[in-house]
Amino acid sequence: MSGPLPFSREASSESPAGAVWVVDDDRSIRWVLEKALAREGIAHRTFASAYEVRQALAMASPAVLVCDVRMPGESGLTLLSEVKERNAQIPIIVMTAYSDLDSAVAAFRGGAFEYLAKPFDVDHAMALIRRAADETRRPASTTAVLGDDAPGMLGQASAMQEVFRAIGRLSTSTATVLITGESGTGKELVARALHRHSPRAAGPFVAINTAAIPKDLLESELFGHERGAFTGAQAARRGRFEQAEGGTLFLDEIGDMPLDLQVRLLRVLADGEYYRVGGHAPQRASVRIIAATHRDLDERARQGAFREDLLHRLNVVRLRLPPLRERSEDIAPLARHFLQKSARSLGVEPKTLSDAALAALVAFPFPGNVRQLENVCHWLTVMGPGQRIEVADLPPEVRAVPQGASRFWTEALDRELAQALAEGEPSVGDRLQHDFERALIRRALTFTAGHRMDAAARLGWGRNTLTRKIQELGLEDELRKGRATAR
Repeated sequence: MSGPLPFSREASSESPAGAVWVVDDDRSIRWVLEKALAREGIAHRTFASAYEVRQALAMASPAVLVCDVRMPGESGLTLLSEVKERNAQIPIIVMTAYSDLDSAVAAFRGGAFEYLAKPFDVDHAMALIRRAADETRRPASTTAVLGDDAPGMLGQASAMQEVFRAIGRLSTSTATVLITGESGTGKELVARALHRHSPRAAGPFVAINTAAIPKDLLESELFGHERGAFTGAQAARRGRFEQAEGGTLFLDEIGDMPLDLQVRLLRVLADGEYYRVGGHAPQRASVRIIAATHRDLDERARQGAFREDLLHRLNVVRLRLPPLRERSEDIAPLARHFLQKSARSLGVEPKTLSDAALAALVAFPFPGNVRQLENVCHWLTVMGPGQRIEVADLPPEVRAVPQGASRFWTEALDRELAQALAEGEPSVGDRLQHDFERALIRRALTFTAGHRMDAAARLGWGRNTLTRKIQELGLEDELRKGRATAR
C-alpha cells in the first residue's frame, strides 16, 4: 500500500485536546483505527514508532494512548513506562499480536489501562477507547522484570486472554484466588504464574493435592505435628503452611478436602492462626492461599459436601480455565511449543505437523485438555517415523474425527467448494487455499444462519480469527449484501 491513507494525520504537528494517539509500526492497523475514530468524530493522531511519539510529547499529551508492544527500535512497554513517568493519569491501551502471559502481565504492571490482543474486533477496541477516555487512572507501579513462565501458558483465545488479564491485574495483590476448570487445563500453571507475578514472588511456592493424601495424614501434611503427637511421630515436623510462610500455598483439588479439615482451614483463613497436630502453641500464618478444583463447589455446598462459609472465604477472586475444546485456535501454537519442548528434552530435531495432521488435532476434542495434547506431542516426538508428521502418524484415538465434525466437513465439501477447487490452477497454491477458505466460511455462515460465533466454533477458530479472515478474503461486502437481501 502506498500514498497517504484516508483520515491520516500522521504528518500533522497539531494535537487537539482530548485526542487519541495510536502508535503501531503496522500501517494497516493504524488505518483501521483511524477510520473507526474518524467515523465516530474522535480527534486522533497516529505514529509509526515510539520515537515519533516522544517527539510529539514535547508539545502535547494524548487523552488516550493506544500502543503496540513489539515495534522496531523501542518497545511499546518502554514507551508505556516513559509516558506514565510524565503523566500517570494517561490511560494506555496495549496491543500485541503475541498473546502470551508475559506481555499481559508486563503491560498491567507497567500501568496499562487494558490489554488488547491482535487480531481484535474494531467495535471492541472502540469501546475500550471510549471507556479509557471516561476514566481516571491511578498512578501505576514501576515495571518489574518478569521471568519465564511455565510451559503451556500460551493462548490467543479470548477466554485465555481473560485469564492473562486477571493474572496481570492481580500482580500487585495477594488476594485469595479460586481456580476452576477441568483436569488438564493447567490450573497449577496458573497458580504458579499468580505467585511468580505477585508481591510474594521472593517467597516459596508450596503445592499440595488434597485429594491425593489419605485423610489421616492430610492434617499433619497441612499443619505439621509435634513429636509424639501420634504413633510414629519421632520428631516434630513442619507442615505445608509453615513451609509456605511468606509465600503461596496452592491447595489443589480443594473440592475433595474432608469436612473436618475444611473447618480447620476456615479458621486459618479467618484468624491467621493454626495449631500443629498435638501442639498447644498457636502458629501464625502469613501465607497467600490459591485453591483449585475441577468440581462445582457451589453444587457441592448445596449438597452439604463443602462448607459454604469456606467457599466464600476462598472465592475472593475466581478464575475459570476453559477446556481445550473451547480454545481450538490455541491448539496449533501449543502443539508447536510442545513438539519443540519434547525435542529439547530428547536432544533431537523438533518435528513438524502437516496441514492435514494439524487439522486432525484441531478436530479432536481432547478430553484430557492441554495435558493430553502435551502427551500426544511427546508421543509423536518419540514414535513418529519421520520429521514431518502426517495423519497416519497420529495416535489412533486422534485419527478418528468426531462424528459431528465429520458430518459438518462433509457437508462443507459441496458444489460451491467443488467449483472453487475446479477453477483454481494446481500451481497456484495460495489462490487454492483462499478459495477453499472462502467456500468453508460461506458454508459455515449459511449453516449457522449468519451467526459468526457459532460459525467460528464449527470451523475450529476463534471469533476474532473468523473476522480477520473475512476481512483478508474480501468477504465483508458480500456478507453485508447477503444480510441486507435476507432482510
